[in-house]
Amino acid sequence: MYSRYLAYKGIASEVIPHFEHWSCPDAETYITGIDHYEQPRSCRDRLNALYPKLGLPPLPDDTPIPRPEQLESDNTQIANTATEGHHAVRWGDSQSWHWDWGKNLESAEDVFRFSPLEQGDFRQIPVVESFDYRDEETLYDIFRARYPATWGDTPPEGSDASWGFYNTMFMWPLLTFGWELFLETCLDPRFERIMDEFAEINRRVFRAAARLPVNFVICHDDIVTSRGPTCSPEWMHKYIFPRYEEFWSILRESGKRVIFMVDGNMDAYVDDVFACGACGIITEPYTDFRAIARKHKNCVIAGEGDVRILMRNDPGEIEQMVRQMVETAQMTDGYMMCIGNHIPWNTPPAAVKCYLDWCHELGRR
Repeated sequence: MYSRYLAYKGIASEVIPHFEHWSCPDAETYITGIDHYEQPRSCRDRLNALYPKLGLPPLPDDTPIPRPEQLESDNTQIANTATEGHHAVRWGDSQSWHWDWGKNLESAEDVFRFSPLEQGDFRQIPVVESFDYRDEETLYDIFRARYPATWGDTPPEGSDASWGFYNTMFMWPLLTFGWELFLETCLDPRFERIMDEFAEINRRVFRAAARLPVNFVICHDDIVTSRGPTCSPEWMHKYIFPRYEEFWSILRESGKRVIFMVDGNMDAYVDDVFACGACGIITEPYTDFRAIARKHKNCVIAGEGDVRILMRNDPGEIEQMVRQMVETAQMTDGYMMCIGNHIPWNTPPAAVKCYLDWCHELGRR
């Protein structure tokens, strides 16, 4: 989508594109009149035709999708029993997974004995990016397979195709050890060796990524919560930000622009992320987007829209939110319309349609 390509480049387009975190099949059905579960591709194609700026990824085909089992419901959550007796809830047109990060480790001593480089192969360890990291060429082949062979080493002119990586640095210890063990061990001097080894794994990752036929890389790390930083600035400047600067310089030297994606309130660390080499941030409405736009010329930003407003399903309030988003878009050429805290399955379909209609009517420069 060319308008998104321009936004990624920090160039103004007449229409303001979307970058949505979308998992609301009932809204797709409501808006298009085509059952998402019976004809998923036709439903998605029709939605994109109705709202060309939306640009949701196409679905493979019209093979029917099983409807989520509904064993119990309280109108806000559909619960079910996942594998191994764990609890899961509805997510999009399926179910969530159980939060089991760090399930392979039981104590702080297990953490300090763990060697990311000695492990190397994470295919059987749930860390989101569960690959075999022992060989850089193998990583490149895995990443390259996501793009058409006909592209060669260069993406098509004006393509918004990007490559993304979930474990830019902070997510590695969080996912490998789980929240409790991470917080218990991260201040210990012995943690430094572990972070050095995760960094070496990521050098292989980003050297491989630098060769991919894309112009844009979206790097994810949840370094904050909705209330602000998880770890202190001192800890971040020791373990995280220097690695961002190193990894992103590898990408930038190959001509790629880096966009940082993060949940929560990023106000405390916005300037650090830009100083490390990112050209923009995709985050949540807890963040002060206008402060970012005022300080960082034509930066890429997305996520100012608030799903809590959609949940209230008040058309006037939704209109006002969109008008405020469009005002912010006039402050930076890299702005994208986005409900930053997600459009989940239980968002009222009428509210989603109202949001998209106002974006369609007002979302231009």
